[in-house]
Amino acid sequence: MISAAITILWKDLKIELRTKEAVSAAFVFCVLTLVIFNFALDMNSDEARRLGAGFFWVAFAFGGILALNRSFAIEKETGCSRALMLAPVDRSAIFLGKFIANIIFMFLIELLVLPLFTIFFDVPTGRAIGTLLTIFILGAVGFSAVGTLFSAVAANTRMRELLLPILLLPVTIPALIAAVETTSWALGTEMSVSFWFKLLIVYDAVFATACFLVFEYVLEE
Repeated sequence: MISAAITILWKDLKIELRTKEAVSAAFVFCVLTLVIFNFALDMNSDEARRLGAGFFWVAFAFGGILALNRSFAIEKETGCSRALMLAPVDRSAIFLGKFIANIIFMFLIELLVLPLFTIFFDVPTGRAIGTLLTIFILGAVGFSAVGTLFSAVAANTRMRELLLPILLLPVTIPALIAAVETTSWALGTEMSVSFWFKLLIVYDAVFATACFLVFEYVLEE
């Protein structure tokens, strides 16, 4: 199963390196969202630390949906989805390969957007970079786990661009709220975030495991 997952992961990475469709589209959307928030709201430094984290994760959530939409749509558009299902590998390997690829894409989007977020909102992130990277990884894992599962569901429908956010956003709200709270704390807001860190870790563990276990049945449908 591991070798099959690595093969699928490598395939998706090579396609993205060649086309740059998923990450570039999500990055542009995130930048536009942050620009609109920046010019629409006149904030001082304290407000930027408190509200900026929310703006960052709102931009990431909607931009990430654009990237996740491409997860299974590539095989659907090229007619390779049936070949993927008929491949003599464990269906869980397909999820694992796609899941890891999506984590990489989501984390890359976060890294690309972070410098622009720092500039737009004038929020110092240098001292908190280690904490922020940890939060970004945790956020990317939870978002990608659910997103990979629902992307497989939406890929088989005519309105996958509309169906994916309808399915994904309500389920990922706890992870996004936890990511906002912990990011706000990392940027210097005085608050207790032990609960939110624990929630983010538990969310990742529970949903990554659940999505891994049910993916085989979703793919068959």
